[in-house]
Amino acid sequence: MFDTYKEYLIQSQDDTLKEKDDDDEDGGIEARAGVSLVAVDQSAITGESLAVDKYMADTCYYTTGCKRGKAYGIVTATAKQSFVGKTAALVQGAQDQGHFKAVMDNIGTTLLVLVMFWILAAWIGGFYRHLKIATPEDEDNNLLHYTLILLIIGVPVGLPVVTTTTLAVGAAYLAEQKAIVQKLTAIESLAGVDILCSDKTGTLTANQLSIREPYVNEGVDVNWMMAVAAIASNHNVKNLDPIDKVTILTLRRYPKAREILARNWVTEKYTPFDPVSKRITTICTCDGVRYVCAKGAPKAILNMSECSEEEANLFREKATEFARRGFRSLGVAVQKEGEPWQLLGMYPMFDPPREDTAHTIAEAQVLGLSVKMLTGDALAIAKETCKMLALSTKVYDSERLIHGGLAGSAQHDLVEKADGFAEVFPEHKYQVVEMLQQRGHLTAMTGDGVNDAPSLKKADCGIAVEGSTEAAQAAADIVFLAPGLSTIVDAIKLARQIFQRMKAYIQYRIALCLHLEIYLVTSMIIINETMRADLIVFIALFADLATIAVAYDNAHFEARPVEWQLPKIWVISVVLGILLAAGTWIIRASLFLSNGGIIQNFGSPQEILFLEVALTENWLIFVTRGGKTWPSWQLVGAIFIVDVLATLFCVFGWLSGEYQQTSPPSPAEFSVNGDVDIVTVVVIWAYSIGVTIIIAVVYYILTIIPGLDNLGRKNRSKADTKIENLLGHLSKLAIEHEVDSHGKSRYTLGARAEEVEEDE
Repeated sequence: MFDTYKEYLIQSQDDTLKEKDDDDEDGGIEARAGVSLVAVDQSAITGESLAVDKYMADTCYYTTGCKRGKAYGIVTATAKQSFVGKTAALVQGAQDQGHFKAVMDNIGTTLLVLVMFWILAAWIGGFYRHLKIATPEDEDNNLLHYTLILLIIGVPVGLPVVTTTTLAVGAAYLAEQKAIVQKLTAIESLAGVDILCSDKTGTLTANQLSIREPYVNEGVDVNWMMAVAAIASNHNVKNLDPIDKVTILTLRRYPKAREILARNWVTEKYTPFDPVSKRITTICTCDGVRYVCAKGAPKAILNMSECSEEEANLFREKATEFARRGFRSLGVAVQKEGEPWQLLGMYPMFDPPREDTAHTIAEAQVLGLSVKMLTGDALAIAKETCKMLALSTKVYDSERLIHGGLAGSAQHDLVEKADGFAEVFPEHKYQVVEMLQQRGHLTAMTGDGVNDAPSLKKADCGIAVEGSTEAAQAAADIVFLAPGLSTIVDAIKLARQIFQRMKAYIQYRIALCLHLEIYLVTSMIIINETMRADLIVFIALFADLATIAVAYDNAHFEARPVEWQLPKIWVISVVLGILLAAGTWIIRASLFLSNGGIIQNFGSPQEILFLEVALTENWLIFVTRGGKTWPSWQLVGAIFIVDVLATLFCVFGWLSGEYQQTSPPSPAEFSVNGDVDIVTVVVIWAYSIGVTIIIAVVYYILTIIPGLDNLGRKNRSKADTKIENLLGHLSKLAIEHEVDSHGKSRYTLGARAEEVEEDE
């Protein structure tokens, strides 16, 4: 293990390893000069699922595990200049977008501007009414009193409380699905995500080698070949190489091979893998017959075998096919005592997708998500994985992304249309996420390694999957405890349900603010009357306390990514607020009738208005939540309790104060004590139910109007070609410093050197 915070340039003092070897382990991939000194596992750094061969002068990264071989190293980079150091710098440079906070700030600022407008209107109307600013003290009819009332109802102090409670309860629901939320606002981002970028190794796949369908020569039993492969494996079961481990575990699929191994096999000599011969050999005996079993690089096994040219060509073609598909294959041969070497066949190894990955991706696509795979593995492996997951194979390598001659808008188009990128480093993943965000996409990123940390931090919603490193978990917004991506579909559905609850509450809260602002200001200007501040406070308390239960409400989830369509929200909320104000005005206007209007026996205008406002406002949440699901018992129970309290206030005349004469004169049925008779209360309930039904019908009509459906919905693929091209050209420029013959410095713009661009 290279366990210091340094990177190494490997070298060897063995002259035999300096010989040029044209043997190719992967059967068709371009051969390297020399032989590999070590095989290292760098999946936690670059995401490559298979062990990577390192040759002379190759770089080994910090935290890389040495799986095979031995070599010396020269330190080439430390601290911030190392691979891990640069990755950490990207994580620190990623800025939190604060999408949910921006939306809440927008709504809060708009409501504050509206309340200032209504306060100004109240003061102008008050001057025409000759109202005092603060006197007399025992009267409610003064401008400061109006200002206080409007501030109480116009500033939504309960908005952050209810939204935070809804998110916190939603986080508890997600925890039940094995998804731990580290940042509450990530739930809202997850609900709106339309592109899911996923690491392959350990996320789409299990990061565990698996043997695909083996190739056997004609006349060879596959069980015999697998038994020979198992014999030519490390005999130390406690310290198995990953390749030997998967070879032995695969015997579960071949019961006859296990029967062969159950015979009297005795090992005489075991020779481990070495980079010169590129094979493992085991000399053993069975029932007095001596065998030599070998497995290794396909070309090395073929060279030592004696077979016909036709068999050799078939073997080479199959090895090339496996290499094109991204498989690493091993050839198997055996020599029976007194007989020549017999070529048995080969078996390909691959890190396969998890069993539920294909189904999960299909479900995610149904929910409106576009899935892109970002992997450090080779291009052939990435395309083969895409085929297994029923994804398109429009996958490109990092060279096409960074050095493919594309810049600006063309580069953004490539990222947007591609289904994935292979051979990528952390900065490439970071760049892909950044480009998608620049195009207006809400992007989620899933990963498990150090190499995923920068992109997890940069994404609108970073998700660390099960078994992820501490670096990935620290950078992520959500951590999955269940293996694979299956949890993400449930998490997205839950997040969209949580979003619907918050959206219903925000529409409800805006309509409430507008309701009382419109009614109180117009009533002050027209009839020089207002409601008592004490009752206004209780109306605001009842509204916020009851709707906290919306966090536990039953909600539906949309089949497409959701977003805050603020223009649509405001249009609907303004219409609902006007309807509520009209309903309150109608009940107040009825009190001017000679028969007392809505009053059956006796009553107080303050308490009658208080009960009507409380009932219609509390029931409005049933309208804005929609009718696709039944409300939860928690929400119904909370609203019923506050409705009972509001009714008691009305019946007993609590906080109604002493009634003050208004113009025109009040009827005789007005109660001096502020109490209201039971019959009148029943009529108010019936009237409020009628108002709520009318509002529900109007709300339903507004939601089905085609013009309103997409109002405020942003274009998720918004390209600013001029800016993108400008930034693309600027990225290719560098500041050059020159000193003339007189010693004066001069700075000029020039083309960036190609080698500098590659280093970055």
